[in-house]
Amino acid sequence: MSKGSRSPTPGFLVWRLANKWRVAVDRAVAPLGLTHAQYSLVASLYGMQRVGESPSQRQLADHTGLEALYVSKLARALESAGLIDRTRDPRDPRAMRLALTEQGEAVTRQAISVVQGLLQQLLEPLGGLDAPRTRAFTAELTNLLDAPLAPSIPNDESNQRTTS
Repeated sequence: MSKGSRSPTPGFLVWRLANKWRVAVDRAVAPLGLTHAQYSLVASLYGMQRVGESPSQRQLADHTGLEALYVSKLARALESAGLIDRTRDPRDPRAMRLALTEQGEAVTRQAISVVQGLLQQLLEPLGGLDAPRTRAFTAELTNLLDAPLAPSIPNDESNQRTTS
């Protein structure tokens, strides 16, 4: 922001931080053949599998906050790379179940280790990954993410202003 401008809004700062972290994760996992989005998918899948879940693409999309169509695209690319298996759900032929391959698990474990180190570095200004300020920051971000968005009503006459 320039010297003459007002303070940045929280939305602007969240957007800037998200972009900064996305770029940092992209660079960190690139040597493993992953993008940030792919990492988010395989790391989430890894965590879900560790607790016994076998998620569908839709469930993984809901878990990650990514659009279902984007998860489908990422899953196809990861399948082509030999990192995940996609299989039709026998109970719902429209649904695809996802699972990490052996190679996918190995790459994901490496990526998680790399990203944990990166997070420690990125969170150092708050005292590091396990610091009280980081826990408070995480709690605040969780509150914001858990808050429902009010549905917008386009062209609602009560929301429109008239000028004379």
